[in-house]
Amino acid sequence: MAKHDQFDDFFGDEDATPVIDTRADGRLLRVPLRRLSPNLVNPRTDFGTEAQLVDLGKSLLRRQIQACPAVSRSAYLKLWSDHADMIGDVDYVLVTGERRYRGATAAGSPTLNCVVDDGLAKDRKTFMEAVVSENVDRQNFNPIEEAYAVQSLVAEFGSNRAVAQHFERVDGWVTQRILLTHLATEAQDLVRVKAMPLDAARSLGKLARDNAWDGPQQLAWWEDEQRQRATASAERSAARQARKASVMPKPLASESNAEAQQETGRFYGRKTVSAGTLLAAPQVAAQQQTPTNSARETAEPGSSEQSPYQNHVPDPRPARQETETAGVRSEGPWHSGTSLMDTAIERLSPSERSKFVLRYFQVSSGVDAVIEDMRGTLTIEDRNSLAVILQQIASGLLR
Repeated sequence: MAKHDQFDDFFGDEDATPVIDTRADGRLLRVPLRRLSPNLVNPRTDFGTEAQLVDLGKSLLRRQIQACPAVSRSAYLKLWSDHADMIGDVDYVLVTGERRYRGATAAGSPTLNCVVDDGLAKDRKTFMEAVVSENVDRQNFNPIEEAYAVQSLVAEFGSNRAVAQHFERVDGWVTQRILLTHLATEAQDLVRVKAMPLDAARSLGKLARDNAWDGPQQLAWWEDEQRQRATASAERSAARQARKASVMPKPLASESNAEAQQETGRFYGRKTVSAGTLLAAPQVAAQQQTPTNSARETAEPGSSEQSPYQNHVPDPRPARQETETAGVRSEGPWHSGTSLMDTAIERLSPSERSKFVLRYFQVSSGVDAVIEDMRGTLTIEDRNSLAVILQQIASGLLR
């Protein structure tokens, strides 16, 4: 029973669970490397480069924080008796920690700390679960190693579902990994170096399994798949560019001024040109030759000959004095009240039109002026009624 003291009462800790030594011999052993062997069922094959192993071994010489789980030679051979010659005359066999074993060997370390627990060799299922679980849970395997590790578990547990339930995963988690074991060596190498993404590798593994494809057939499929992916990527890129192009950018300051000038010209009845034409006007003007006065004077008003000034924006200023004295009024709505009203009404919103008409009546010759002219002939009540009527007429003109 664990010792209970006053701190347990203070913190409310009433857990009386005893501390149990779960190690087989209750000791941490420092085993000479010559008396130790890795197991032969480890699915891990990538342990790093020689330089990486040397670095690991040097760090183990300074301090080995994590001990390696191991079983006795006799316990291991009860499971795999045919491995006796391969493991040699050793005392212990590693369950996990082969990379640490290789690192210590590369750095010349004489020993490796191990915890021996023959309970891990109770049966093959228990031993393989111990071998694989550490690497799977910590994601120490590359995808191909993980695939073969899961496959070895299926062989011991009996089914994909049993492995999935043991590791608390869905059934598809097991199936997706085993598919990689159907890849040819060349395709597996592409997966190891991340030249082939996992989604493509699993699709290829399924096709290879169902169609019994060999290495060249698998690589031919991958080449075609790469072309299709490149085409799809280019189409997605083009679609993104098209969406960006469909959004009109904000006009430049010069373009905004040109558009404003165009709208102003349309309001006053002037001929207008597009913003692009206005922006290009300096270049066009430099290329065109200015017509002479004689050319303008020889063009008769009714002539069908194209005047060089017909495509230009007319001068908004009043016509020359000689034109006015000749009795010809210059074109434009500002010389006609009806045209001016029509132009204004056409450009205003319904609410603004009503305000415009009311203001016209009030300021120009509207309600106030009419009532003032009739002041001598109308009573006060009639004048008020007339004001209301005129205002209602003005408000209802454009409804």
